[in-house]
Amino acid sequence: MKDYYSDKKIAYISKAGLIAALYAAITLIFAPISFGAVQFRISEVMTVLPFFFPEAIPGLFIGCIISNLLSSNIVVLDVIFGSLATLLAAICTYKIKVKWLAPLPPIIFNAIIIGVVITVSSVGENGFAAAFIANMLSVGAGELVVAYGLGIPLMIAVERIGNFRKKAIE
Repeated sequence: MKDYYSDKKIAYISKAGLIAALYAAITLIFAPISFGAVQFRISEVMTVLPFFFPEAIPGLFIGCIISNLLSSNIVVLDVIFGSLATLLAAICTYKIKVKWLAPLPPIIFNAIIIGVVITVSSVGENGFAAAFIANMLSVGAGELVVAYGLGIPLMIAVERIGNFRKKAIE
């Protein structure tokens, strides 16, 4: 006799693993534009997936950890806080009920948290405020382009492909 809950756990872990692997692979393939103060992390398009799939939450978090660890310029703060930003954004995206707002948490969390990480890693305490604002705006702009410019079309495609967690309030 098959264990229904065991099958669901295996499916959940498999989907999360696939999302983690895709996130890490896409980040590393596009490494030259995935890291730094001016970044367009193409893999961030996947940050809209928690709107449909709860499995995307651990998948994005683990994928971010892996890609940050495999980066050619490992910054410990980025591994810890960049991955935490992704986790917080994924949780918030999952809780959002309006499709058009789903890309906002990754933009906000990454702009602020990664803005701080880049600033602390590069300038320290001297000139922190001005550098932080510049880094926050730069990271936020890149995230905005990817999360909305690519994320909304991805969401539309996911909706057309299957009957997933329908919770959008148009």
